[in-house]
Amino acid sequence: MILVRQEIGEVLRDFRLQKGRTLRQVAGRASIALGYLSEVERGQKEASSEILASVAEALDVPISTIMREVGDRISVLEGLQVFPDVVPDDLAALGDEIIQPELSLR
Repeated sequence: MILVRQEIGEVLRDFRLQKGRTLRQVAGRASIALGYLSEVERGQKEASSEILASVAEALDVPISTIMREVGDRISVLEGLQVFPDVVPDDLAALGDEIIQPELSLR
């Protein structure tokens, strides 16, 4: 079973490490308890949207980037061949018909 909280925690940890910041630094900037942030990163606690926004700001990473990475990781775990933001070929073909309809000279 895929646990979204674990994926969120791993993504937050990855971004924190990429930025070269400690748990203490991020927790301080986000105004949350160090132990709580640690539990979120380990997937033991659910983070509210407010907490996620605070941590994202503390990491200088847009929350949309964090959530996109979480979505991509879940897609891989689900075994999807194509990430959800890619339009399947059969739907893309429909888009051409809608955007460029055939013109009739009647």
